Amino acid sequence: MVVATIKCVVVGDGAVGKTCLLISYTTNKFPSEYVPTVFDNYAVTVMIGDEPYTLGLFDTAGQEDYDRLRPLSYPQTDVFLVCFSVTSPASFENVREKWFPEVHHHCPGVPCLIVGTQTDLRDDPSVREKLAKQKMQPVRKEDGERMAKELGAVKYVECSALTQFKLKDVFDEAIVAALEPPVTKSGKKSKLLFHSTRKDIF
Repeated sequence: MVVATIKCVVVGDGAVGKTCLLISYTTNKFPSEYVPTVFDNYAVTVMIGDEPYTLGLFDTAGQEDYDRLRPLSYPQTDVFLVCFSVTSPASFENVREKWFPEVHHHCPGVPCLIVGTQTDLRDDPSVREKLAKQKMQPVRKEDGERMAKELGAVKYVECSALTQFKLKDVFDEAIVAALEPPVTKSGKKSKLLFHSTRKDIF
């Protein structure tokens, strides 16, 4: 039996928690010690209804040094997760200024989700204090939702890799976005009957 593969590529500024997101999701635990710059590509088997799918997860380095190499990961991508940290307004702005333009240039028409990471730190007093000194505050959920609408992203989702709050939802939404047909002329999407369970492949 041939198992269909969904290719999911994760992009965003350096240090917003992309690699932790992937490690926490695929191993069910937060990396407490060493976190590599880029996580090895990983595949999990996801059951959607009775159909098995392989979800291939591809990490990328956000630093500018990798700007020329990064797009080599992009061909045949089915869905992008464009990440920023809710504790970093600069990384949020770069979703609009850098990441959406880059992804759309290389892969026009591929669905994108905007993902707010590190939600466990949004109300952290030291984070708030540090941002307040720069006359800033953490990015709110409604800001993410507004940007998703403005940029034409499939939707805005947010999670914490540390607590795993809403973490599985991010990848479930990515699978739905990759499999769901585009919006019809009437503006309605056909709904996919969706129930995912995960089997890890090592």
